[in-house]
Amino acid sequence: VQLQASGGGLVQAGGSLRLSCAASGAIFSIYDMGWYRQAPGKERELVASIIKTRDTKYMDSVKGRFTISRDNAKNTEYLYINRLLPEDTAVYYCNADILASGVGVGRREYWGKGTLVTVSS
Repeated sequence: VQLQASGGGLVQAGGSLRLSCAASGAIFSIYDMGWYRQAPGKERELVASIIKTRDTKYMDSVKGRFTISRDNAKNTEYLYINRLLPEDTAVYYCNADILASGVGVGRREYWGKGTLVTVSS
């Protein structure tokens, strides 16, 4: 099972981006999905999460600007980022709680490699 994140880039403050994260491999079911970010010199923090029924949670500083969604048929989650601020600059990581198919694999968290978002002022 792998997670592949994409969509990062350099954008001016006030701009928008869409991040995508596709899960692939021997997947039986995907439970919680989320996006984290890690800014230089700071700890990784949870930005947004979405459960299978599509209920969502956001960290306070991104409420109203970020929207997380998922397409269960495509095993993909998205993060729509609007009104970007310089402090949103970070590497964004996707995360998913996945039950893999196959004997002995079980259910665990998987991480994507991260996609860099840089916001210029």
